[in-house]
Amino acid sequence: MNFEAVIGLEIHVEMKTKSKMFSNAPVSFGDDPNTNVVPLDMAYPGTMPVVNKQAVINAIRVCHALNMEIDHELWFDRKNYFYSDLPKGFQITQQFRPIGKEGFLTIQTSQGEKRINIERLHMEEDTCKQLHSWDCTLLDYNRAGIPLVEIVSKPDLRSGEEAMKYAEKIRSIVYFLDVSDGKMEEGSLRCDVNISLRPIGSEKYGTKVEIKNLNSFVNIQKAVDFEIKRQSQILLAGKEVRQETRRFDEATKQTVLMRVKTDAVDYKYFVEPNITPIKLSDEFVEAAIKSSPELAGVKLARYLAMGLNDYDSNTLISNKEICDYYDKACESGANPKLVANWVIVDVQAILNKDGISIKDFKVSPSHLGKLIQLIEQGKVSNKQGREIFVKMLENDEDPEALMKKMGTTLISDEKELMNVINEVLENNPQAIVDYKEGKDRAVGFLVGQIMKKTQGKANPALTNKLIVEELKRR
Repeated sequence: MNFEAVIGLEIHVEMKTKSKMFSNAPVSFGDDPNTNVVPLDMAYPGTMPVVNKQAVINAIRVCHALNMEIDHELWFDRKNYFYSDLPKGFQITQQFRPIGKEGFLTIQTSQGEKRINIERLHMEEDTCKQLHSWDCTLLDYNRAGIPLVEIVSKPDLRSGEEAMKYAEKIRSIVYFLDVSDGKMEEGSLRCDVNISLRPIGSEKYGTKVEIKNLNSFVNIQKAVDFEIKRQSQILLAGKEVRQETRRFDEATKQTVLMRVKTDAVDYKYFVEPNITPIKLSDEFVEAAIKSSPELAGVKLARYLAMGLNDYDSNTLISNKEICDYYDKACESGANPKLVANWVIVDVQAILNKDGISIKDFKVSPSHLGKLIQLIEQGKVSNKQGREIFVKMLENDEDPEALMKKMGTTLISDEKELMNVINEVLENNPQAIVDYKEGKDRAVGFLVGQIMKKTQGKANPALTNKLIVEELKRR
C-alpha cells in the first residue's frame, strides 16, 4: 500500500522591534540575562499591557505579502495554561480573530510550482528562555514578551522538500520586509511540523504527529522524510500511529519521542480584558503596506530590468544587507552592471577575507559608486581605481580627493596625448610598418609604450583611439 503525507507547518517569527509586544522593555539579543525587563514583564500588580504599534505594522506587511485578508479590528485573547516561562501564567495571543487569514504563497520545487494555502497569521508574545541544568532550571526573561507572529499553513504540503521550500519562502518574506532577521540558530524563526499519513486516494486524515522546534531548513526536510518513513513502516506492519510530540535528533537524523498526546489541551481562551478592541483605519493599513520594503522577488525583477544577468541578480538577493548596499551605491549614478561586479567580486572578497558583514565594511556605498564613476568617466584606469579602493579601505576617504592626493588622474587631454604618441611613433617605425601589414598587435605594443612613458597615466581608451587614427593617417 502506498501512502500520502499530509503536512502542515506552524512557524513562529520573532519580530525586530525596539520594544516588546506589550511593554516598553528593550529588545536586544545577547544581553545579560534578565536585564531587558520592566514590571509588566514580571507580572507586577497594577501593570497594564499596551500594544506595540510597530509590531502591528509588521504583521500587516507580512499578511499582505502572504495574500491574506487583513482584519481591520484588533482583538487579543488570553491563552490560559501553566506557563512556567511567563510570570503571569498566561499568554496574550489572537485566537478568535487573527489579524490575517486565508492567504497563500507559491513555492518552486523539483516537481515545479505549487501553491500552499495559509490558514491564519496571528500576533502574540514570546515566552522566556529556559536554561536547564542537572539540578535546576534558570529563567531568562529578556525574551519574555518579544513580539511574535505565528503563521499556520493549511495541510497542503506533501514532502520534506515542500516543507523546506515553504519555510525558506516564509523566511525570505519576513527577512526582506525587515520584520525579522529570520535566524533559526538564534530562535528568531522557529518551526513546528504536523504530519500524518493516509492511503493514496483517501480523504480521511491519519493520526497527526507533531515535530517540535526544528532549527534549520535542512532539518525540516530530514525530519519530515524520516517521519514519513517511520509512520509508513508502522502502518505497513498493521499497527496504529500514536498521537505524539517528537523532536529531531541531529546526531541520529531521527525523530525522538518527547511525549504521548491523549486529549487536546483546553486552554480556556477568552477575550483579553485589559486590551480593548483597536480599530485600524484603512489609511493606517494602506500606509503600512505602501511603506513595505521590497520583497526578494520584486528586487530580482528590478535587477534583471536594470540589465543584470541571472547570476548577478540572484547573488545579490541572497543577502538583504548586500542588496541595500548595492542599491545605495547605484544611487550615485554609476553603471548598475559595474556596481554589481564590484560588490560581488571586490567587496565580497574583503568581507570573506576579514570575516565581516557588509554592515562592518568601511567603504560607504556612495564612495564606492563615486569611484566607479571616476573609472567610467576615464579619470582613472581600472588599475588606478583598485589602488584608490585599497586606500579607501583604510578610512573611507572621498575617492576624488584620493585621486588627486595620489596623483592618479589620467591624462585625457588629446593635445598632450598626441605629443607622446608622435614621439613613440618616431621611436618605433617598425610598429607603423607592422600595422600597415595588418598586424593589429602593433597597436597594443604602442599603447604599452605610451603607458610606460606616462607612468600609466594615459587614458587607455582615448590613447588607443588616437593611435589608430594617427596610424591610418601615416
